[in-house]
Formats: sequence, C-alpha cells, structure tokens
Amino acid sequence: QVQLVESGGGLVQAGGSLTLSCTVSGHTFGSHAMGWFRLAPGKEREFVATISWSGGRTYYADSVKGRFTISRDNAKSTVYLQIVSLKPEDTAVYYCNKVPGIKSPYGMDAWGKGTLVTVSS
Repeated sequence: QVQLVESGGGLVQAGGSLTLSCTVSGHTFGSHAMGWFRLAPGKEREFVATISWSGGRTYYADSVKGRFTISRDNAKSTVYLQIVSLKPEDTAVYYCNKVPGIKSPYGMDAWGKGTLVTVSS
C-alpha cells in the first residue's frame, strides 16, 4: 500500500521561505515521476510542480515559476519543494503524489494528509 507523508509546513510571513518534504513508501519511488499539488480554501486542488524519475527534468505551474523548486532524493524516497518569496495566495494544504509524467500533472495514488502552509501578510 502506497503511503505519502508530507511535512514541513507552517505559519510564515509573506516573503519568507519553507522547504516541504514528502516521504513515499509502498512503490518503487525511483521509477516514477512525482509532483506537488496544493489545495487552497474554496478552490480545487491544483498542480504546482513535477519532477522526472531521475530528477533531471522539472515542470512548474506559471504561478510559481521562479519561487518554487522541486527536487528529489531517490535514496531517501523523498521529494522536496523549496518555496521562497512566499505570498498570502500560497496559503494551502500541499500534497505530493506520483504522476504519469512531468507534463501529466495528476495524482495516481491515494492522497496523503498533506502539510498546511499559511502565509500571513
């Protein structure tokens, strides 16, 4: 059974930074592209960033380009999302998931609990 455990969220002032982590178990992590998504209040879950199985290719939503960086450590079965210059509109619960490809940004496994990022103005 696949388990996705996100962590690293918190309350941050606008302009601050955070690094989120997602540790995966139950599938061959190093064989799959992974993605980060977020769910903001009153909105649908949206794609944020994806990364290829090797980490060599990445893809970002236009709204986060230049501020978000996705990376992975296959030895640790962990995918990261570094966020800088946080904005109040980044407030959301952030989730990771396996994706079919970096330009097919939809989750393939059951969602984890996510990690809440709250940005104060």
